[in-house]
Amino acid sequence: MIMRSISKSLLVTLIAIMVGLCIANSTSAAGIYGNAEQVSTNTLIDLSLEELMNIEVTTVSRRSQKISEVAAAVFVITQDDIRRSGATSIPEALRMAPGVVVSRIDASKWAIGIRGFNGRSANKLQVLMDGRSVYNPIFSGVQWEQQDTLMEDIERIEVIRGPSAAGWGANAVNGVINIITKKAAETQGLFLTAGGGSFERGFLGARYGGKINDSTPYRFYAKGFSRDHMQSVSGGSANDAWHNARGGFRLDHARGIDHFTLQGDLFYNSIGDRLDKSQLSAPIIQIESSRGHSKGGNIRLRWDRTYSEKSSIMLQTYYDRTDFKLLTSSQFKTESFDIDFQQRFPLFDRHDLIWGANYRLYHNKVFDTELFSFRPRQQTNHLASLFVRDEITLIPEYLRFTLGARFDHNDFTGLEIQPNARLMWTPNEQNSVWMSVARAVRTPSRAENDLTLNARTLSAIPGSSTTLPFPILAQIVGSSNFNSEKLIAYELGYRHQFSPQASVDIAAFYNDYSQLRDLSNGVPFLSSTSPPHLVLPTGFTNQASGHIHGIEVSADWRPFDRWRLQGNYSYLDMHIHSNPAFKQIDPTTGGADKVSPQHQISLRSNFDLSERMQFNLWLRYVSSVDFYNIPGYITMDTKLAFKPTKNIELFLVGQNLLSQSHREIVSDFIPTLPTRIPRGIYAGAKWHF
Repeated sequence: MIMRSISKSLLVTLIAIMVGLCIANSTSAAGIYGNAEQVSTNTLIDLSLEELMNIEVTTVSRRSQKISEVAAAVFVITQDDIRRSGATSIPEALRMAPGVVVSRIDASKWAIGIRGFNGRSANKLQVLMDGRSVYNPIFSGVQWEQQDTLMEDIERIEVIRGPSAAGWGANAVNGVINIITKKAAETQGLFLTAGGGSFERGFLGARYGGKINDSTPYRFYAKGFSRDHMQSVSGGSANDAWHNARGGFRLDHARGIDHFTLQGDLFYNSIGDRLDKSQLSAPIIQIESSRGHSKGGNIRLRWDRTYSEKSSIMLQTYYDRTDFKLLTSSQFKTESFDIDFQQRFPLFDRHDLIWGANYRLYHNKVFDTELFSFRPRQQTNHLASLFVRDEITLIPEYLRFTLGARFDHNDFTGLEIQPNARLMWTPNEQNSVWMSVARAVRTPSRAENDLTLNARTLSAIPGSSTTLPFPILAQIVGSSNFNSEKLIAYELGYRHQFSPQASVDIAAFYNDYSQLRDLSNGVPFLSSTSPPHLVLPTGFTNQASGHIHGIEVSADWRPFDRWRLQGNYSYLDMHIHSNPAFKQIDPTTGGADKVSPQHQISLRSNFDLSERMQFNLWLRYVSSVDFYNIPGYITMDTKLAFKPTKNIELFLVGQNLLSQSHREIVSDFIPTLPTRIPRGIYAGAKWHF
């Protein structure tokens, strides 16, 4: 109650301050803005769209390239985009990218996928933080509540739709997301931010950047927040309030042609969960609502040596450790070590060659619960990789052909080969056409090999109309015979620069999947444990297949200098062939074509009312999720920002404003209670010193 009162008081005070300052400054804008020190210094907002197309990305080819020269479906979310959107988390910022489905499960959990197969355990997407993989090989996918940093320290987020396995290895099947933070030299001085509101109950962030000497800048940061619980679909609290504390540092050092980076983070999450007892009912499953936590940290060391514009070497290593506890006693302890090397050099006159090697060790220990267990409890897995990529200039400045392949060896399926071929044609500065053919695999997770999951309580055997006098426990059992899922992807893209004020980017794709994960029932047996119940074992197979096609369009237009409009549309059509008995109960494969929305539209308007004031509006449409009977929804976020002085910014943000609440998705394997995403409003301030 105290926190809510403080949040409301803060909100009212900031609104009053902002309105008063707007009135005071609206009549004398020209005179005030003549002072250069008072003008907002947002580097990207001052660039033309033509210059924005020349922003360099590194994720596609593991080297710097202009967006206009990349033979892939790439979208960059800049720091200015993040700031103007009002997003308070990385998942919320990802809603800006075409082809990316972001669905919120509850206060701390998201389902994020690219080009289909969305879910809490979405497993065909590789996610990197400054080149450090955060993909979880226990269950596959990403635990988004653990991936965070100070949002103001993010330089850009590179979103690659389509397979990038030739560069980033297994599991980069449908795309790669790389969150890239700013260099220490770009975060000098003291920065503070604070605020709060309805759902965002309170947040605080601080960063200090300094220099040991001119060649060695550094920064330290800390942040924390408290987010309110959501309401369940059936009413009442979902017990999912989220409290977080995080801190970290970065140190950069330059010496001649060498550059060193040392970076680390620590975090602690307090999260809640509540099981859907309509699926897991007593007396088989007793747990229902509980609080849990996750904590951990990582440290990364990188060395770059640049000989010339086309010749360099890179060596990176990191260590990551996490301890997380969910539900009543579900506890996981994981640690990973990774070392990555790559070299780039020109070969003859027309070849730009990159090759590299990678080794990753992943150790984990899992403690049994009544919901699931692993055998063996702890395990160490190894992954070794070698990749090579050659970009061949066929016609200088007009036509380039790229061949690449990655060779991965893992403990589950052995050697996996993932080749890729890309062609880029730029007939002139305004147009570019690209095409790609690639193979990618999604390797098995430890769960698919070693897990026993008490998945659901049934009243009858699936496919039968007979109701039994005792309950049935559907139990998913892992198997060492489960193989990798495979994809052959075909892509075609076109970019056009109408003028320095308008551009369009179009990508079309056809994905052909084989050996997809499917489910198959085993022979039921009567459990010897009390109370009496029938156990229906269900195993993983590779019998499913499917194909997906779609198109993604993004457009950027500046009607005039102070107004920028950005829009994108995504269309997705999925056809999955799987075991008919599980079409209605398996959202990850059999029903995947009804989980990812077929249509998505995003429209953003960024308008500078003056040099001191900005008004940003973000309208989104997401079509229905038929598997969970969730209707399509339209929602809108807004942000009003005002800078009374050069170093202070006040802001007011509204989220999900068009309805009191809406549903987005339901958790898949772990039946967390479905929730409704609430409308929210928060206010705050930022100080730069």
